[in-house]
Amino acid sequence: MSADSEWSCDANDAVQITIVQPDQQKPKTLSSFHPQFTYPIFGDEERIFGYKGLIIRLRFAAHNLRPHVHVSYDEKFTAVDDAAPLDVVKTLREFLPGEAFSTLPEFEKAVQEEDAKDFVPPGKVVHSYSLRGRNYEIYAASLVDPQVQLLLNRFQIMVSFYIEAGMPLTTDDPDWTLERWTVYFIYEKVEPPTPTASQYSIVGYATTYKWWFYKINGSEKPTPKDTPFPAPELVRPGELPSRLRIAQFLIIPPHQGTGHGINLYNTIHTACFNDPTIVELTVEDPNESFDVLRDSADYHILRPEFLKHNLNINPDPWSETSKKTRRVPTSALLPLKLLNEIRTKYKIAPTQFAHIQEMFLLGQIGVKHRRKGGANMSRLLIKKHRADDPDDRRYYWWRMLTKQRLYKRSRDMLIQMKMSERHHALEETVTNVEEGYEQLLGFFEEREEKLKALQEEDEVSNNRDQRTKRKFTVDDDEEEDSEEGSLAAKRPKA
Repeated sequence: MSADSEWSCDANDAVQITIVQPDQQKPKTLSSFHPQFTYPIFGDEERIFGYKGLIIRLRFAAHNLRPHVHVSYDEKFTAVDDAAPLDVVKTLREFLPGEAFSTLPEFEKAVQEEDAKDFVPPGKVVHSYSLRGRNYEIYAASLVDPQVQLLLNRFQIMVSFYIEAGMPLTTDDPDWTLERWTVYFIYEKVEPPTPTASQYSIVGYATTYKWWFYKINGSEKPTPKDTPFPAPELVRPGELPSRLRIAQFLIIPPHQGTGHGINLYNTIHTACFNDPTIVELTVEDPNESFDVLRDSADYHILRPEFLKHNLNINPDPWSETSKKTRRVPTSALLPLKLLNEIRTKYKIAPTQFAHIQEMFLLGQIGVKHRRKGGANMSRLLIKKHRADDPDDRRYYWWRMLTKQRLYKRSRDMLIQMKMSERHHALEETVTNVEEGYEQLLGFFEEREEKLKALQEEDEVSNNRDQRTKRKFTVDDDEEEDSEEGSLAAKRPKA
């Protein structure tokens, strides 16, 4: 074993993140976990040199996110020439506020003695929900709010830990810039362990900002206006037409996989839907797991609308009198005007809407007529739109429509290929896309069954509670009446 490996450790293992809450004597741990990434802080190799038994404990108060860093180790390397131990505290100072480097007794005293019972998350409650008998609230607030800036500055190191290529926000910009940003916090409402403890415990947060959208109105002829510069009245960013973009989206590990992400995304979408200045909702550089969450949420938003209009692919786009062409008859296959109205109504970005539309239309085709169900692809390639079964024809046209979208998106690259290579690339890609959709459709069906089972379980539990309550009520009454009475719950972005 080399000296370098002997004195080097995995940064992801060394960092231990803990959420704490006041208790009777000292703060108690609510949850503890490790980061997913540390390369933005400790370098691409995510290793720390110069220590044996290194532990970097990063604590956060559950309510106001006050941080604290405590570094411990068994042995420290003695510097030799250019080989010196990494200064862990100095490295972390670029990612945490100064208060994080107080002594441990000071931190514990602050958590225990601060008047946490009066803490309320900044902004206003925009959504409340319950999961598995636990209650949660989502707050929305402007980044102009100093309390929002305080919470973000304390907690933004989590962006480096969990959002690949994520960048912490700058909170000292001018107000007119900060006004573009809205921050959403999810808090669980818990039973305070002490009279001075807070009833709020962090679950996650997201940030969104308005990106100015230039609306072109073809019915109006552009005309110059003689207006003073600068304008006599200040133009606020929130009053201008814009796209709303989700920049950061984080549910901390102890709460992942339990439905908080869907609730947070739907809350943001609802705010977007209700804001007349916002044209559409977009996402900044989403990762694969967020793509799945977003697809799931958007699918359940749009599916009722698609069903209401009986959306399906026309299996016979060419009438007896119309002339068949080599082009895909898109306007005869789909109600394009209606689809555009639905997209703009729900403010879904075009590419995202295309994914959800394709997924839904695939699900409308009988399983045995799709590749998943063993459809005869060789026969389909021969018969094409002349296939006998309407679902076979729909499946053929579904693949053609998807290939058409893929070709438009990657045209510059595809036109440089030979025709045979181009066909092969499109065929392979549309198959990959289809497999991704099938996985998601299966996931949606599975989730619906689980939700149905949970609802039935809750109903049974509620009925049982009511029966128990009635039983005890009757028994109590009987006991009062008689002294002798007694008592007896991937989609690929191709």
